[in-house]
Amino acid sequence: MTAGNPISVMIVDDHPIVRSGLQDLLEGSGRFVVVAQAGDGEEALRLAEEAQPQVVIMDVIMPGKDGIETCRELMTLLPETRVMMLTAATQQDAVIDAIAAGASGYLEKYAPPEALLAALSDVAEGRLRVPDEAVKRVFAMLKGPRRIDPGRPADRLTAIERQTLTLFAKGTPYAEIARQRGNSVVTVRNTLYRIQDKLGIETKQELVIWAVRSGLLDDVVVGIDEQRFP
Repeated sequence: MTAGNPISVMIVDDHPIVRSGLQDLLEGSGRFVVVAQAGDGEEALRLAEEAQPQVVIMDVIMPGKDGIETCRELMTLLPETRVMMLTAATQQDAVIDAIAAGASGYLEKYAPPEALLAALSDVAEGRLRVPDEAVKRVFAMLKGPRRIDPGRPADRLTAIERQTLTLFAKGTPYAEIARQRGNSVVTVRNTLYRIQDKLGIETKQELVIWAVRSGLLDDVVVGIDEQRFP
């Protein structure tokens, strides 16, 4: 990114004042240009296809189609676009749901402006941004009571299914999984659905939890625990 080539952003939030404030902040930094605003999920999908933003800032809680479902559909529609969830929600499962839907970042609305600008820059460059406190909450949930049946061994999955699930559970966007696997986003989605059917798991959130508890992310989880939470 250069000073003469700002990052294009679409803002999705059901509050006009929030959208206006975000636009002022982003464009005032000189690093971003807001190419569209949307007040709900349906409008976001329509405008995103027209505006082709590099990054979308998406509120989680919206009337009608919420931010998680909108993000999931947007990843199918525009797999190269990055999504950062910006929300007041603090539930543990909101982080997993956002990453499982294909979001590249998750930031709470009370974060300072400089944190938002830095996170948005990272997301635009393809890096995953999840706050430390959110990661801690997720790990606490993963290490809590086992609601997901651990008796379904990972060797029931094919090598391709294990690789796809590992990348997905690490928070890798569908488009990047497809690139690494040499196939399409649709193929990645179908592979994940097939894995859910094999394991008898209903949601993407539970799929991520199953992957962690089955050891598919042992190196990733240990590494983050040691490096970020000594």
